[in-house]
Amino acid sequence: MIREKYTDKALIVDILTKAFDSNGSVNYVIKQDKRRAIRIRKLMEYSFEVCWHFGEIYLSDDKNGVVLLLLPEKKKTTIKAFMLDISLVINSIGITRVFSVMKRESMVKKNHPENFIYLWYIGVTPGFQGKGIGSSLLEAIISLGNQRKRAVYLETSTQKNLQLYKRFGFNIYNEIDFNYKLYLLKRDFE
Repeated sequence: MIREKYTDKALIVDILTKAFDSNGSVNYVIKQDKRRAIRIRKLMEYSFEVCWHFGEIYLSDDKNGVVLLLLPEKKKTTIKAFMLDISLVINSIGITRVFSVMKRESMVKKNHPENFIYLWYIGVTPGFQGKGIGSSLLEAIISLGNQRKRAVYLETSTQKNLQLYKRFGFNIYNEIDFNYKLYLLKRDFE
């Protein structure tokens, strides 16, 4: 796993856009119209920028997988953060959906554990999925959590990913129904 460089932004956004195209949680947030694909790309650009400023970004060694980590204690209310949020509303969510998305985010944040690393996104280029890239990235993030003495937290709406996360020691500690199930998972550090 290699620490990302800003020059890899286009590659990272491309991987995440393709990997999350049919994701229920992403599609709940994104306004569903003829610009849906563009809106997902804009969401991933936003997520990259947020993690660039308030987290960490890693690529797999072969550059077919990516991890976006958000470090909650680093997230600050700044002009840059405000401008990113406005851009997200305009380019991805749509003004008419802002309140439902804010309500969703509030419900999720109420369930966040203390002292954690937020595994916001882990994605692998679709043609390379099932080849161990995601597992390698997940192992590296777990190791990072252990080194920092922090739990690793994530959410997923993808049922098939639950077995992978459970295999790596994550436990479902809550489920939220948003017309799709969102599973909240945590793995404590060792």
